[in-house]
Amino acid sequence: MTDVVSAAVRSRMMAGIKGRNTRPELLIRSLLHKRGFRFRLHDRALPGKPDLVFRKYKAVIFIQGCFWHGHKCHLFKWPATREKFWRTKIGINKKNDRKNHEQLMKQGWRVLDIWECALKGVGRRTTENIAMLVTGYLKSGARYQEIKGILEKPERNRA
Repeated sequence: MTDVVSAAVRSRMMAGIKGRNTRPELLIRSLLHKRGFRFRLHDRALPGKPDLVFRKYKAVIFIQGCFWHGHKCHLFKWPATREKFWRTKIGINKKNDRKNHEQLMKQGWRVLDIWECALKGVGRRTTENIAMLVTGYLKSGARYQEIKGILEKPERNRA
């Protein structure tokens, strides 16, 4: 399938995608700050530069984009163009995620992944539910957890 925009336009569009201070990240930060949690942002001293670092709880949070990290959910779809490039790119991202999580846990950090599908799309959770899940995780002793969207089975039309 041919791209509907030129290579230059596509390149400019892709370059405009932010890695920090994204809408999902700002939402999570706001929810947690309102509940009294204090955190550091993007600590370069830690593997993977986690989005949020809670030293008090020895926990970090990554807010993951489903496309960029190849999450198996309704938001992820392999691109039809430049397949080899995208499979390599997303594969490297997934490998780096695993490596960073392992290094963090070896250093005694607890890791929480919040997936984009939990925040948008048909399977999104309520902000209150997400806040409750994150709060529960921070106060627990769990080493790893992820928050994903809730997929509802689409209704079928019966004839």
